[in-house]
Amino acid sequence: MEVCQTIAEIRKYVGRARERGIVGLVPTMGFFHDGHLTLMREAAKVCPTVVVSIFVNPLQFGPTEDFRDYPRQPERDLALAREAGVHAVFMPDTAEMYPLPPALFVQVERMDEVLCGRSRPSHFRGVATVVAKLFNVVAPDMAFFGQKDAQQLQIIRRMVRDLNFNLELRAVPTVRDSDGLALSSRNVYLDEKQRVAATVLFRSLDRAQEAIRSGERNREAVEKLMTGMISAESVAQLDYASVLSLPDLDPIEHLEGSVLLAVAARFGRARLIDNVIVKIGSDLKS
Repeated sequence: MEVCQTIAEIRKYVGRARERGIVGLVPTMGFFHDGHLTLMREAAKVCPTVVVSIFVNPLQFGPTEDFRDYPRQPERDLALAREAGVHAVFMPDTAEMYPLPPALFVQVERMDEVLCGRSRPSHFRGVATVVAKLFNVVAPDMAFFGQKDAQQLQIIRRMVRDLNFNLELRAVPTVRDSDGLALSSRNVYLDEKQRVAATVLFRSLDRAQEAIRSGERNREAVEKLMTGMISAESVAQLDYASVLSLPDLDPIEHLEGSVLLAVAARFGRARLIDNVIVKIGSDLKS
């Protein structure tokens, strides 16, 4: 497995690798869990070359957020990536990605104003900007993202479409622990009590799905159900419990078609998110 720390190195590697066929990219901030590894394994199924990026992007952290404290274990990550069948890891530092203070940003308007965008107003501008840079640096044929970050996924899809990036996006279902908690690098912040309490996120989504399958079609009623469950958990500090249309993340009063049920809450230091997609009139979800 090749480890590249500069843009020149990864471009040179990918240039050689193209002889083997399509190149897949898995963008990450490191501190791998099985959700990340699932993305890598899915990429390896269809891509002769899999590149993983590890970069904790300062642009997507607010001034009071955990950029400095974000968990980092690069040597462990490299070992796990190697075991997952990754061919190259791109590990730039901040100076390599941003040699000068950025003067240009990528922002997907309106879609970044709901859900996490309300409480993290510059977050998705930072995400879209760094992902656009990674797409330009690595020039992958395919890129793999987890469904857990549903808003991010929809924003990146719109960016790819509007800016005509020549690649295919693949969404990979959320990976969960046996009790339903979605895997996240920030789960490490949870103490024992918070870890148990955090399962309320998926339980609220599951209950909301049941209500929809039983015929509930009123957005406000579904949101109220999720809000009530999360707010009743004393350890949780609710951020949002929302129902939006897909793929545009628009408000929707009468539920129909594909809808996103999304929740976020704080448990001590950890701000956690989760979501499910419900397809009205179908038993399919992701």
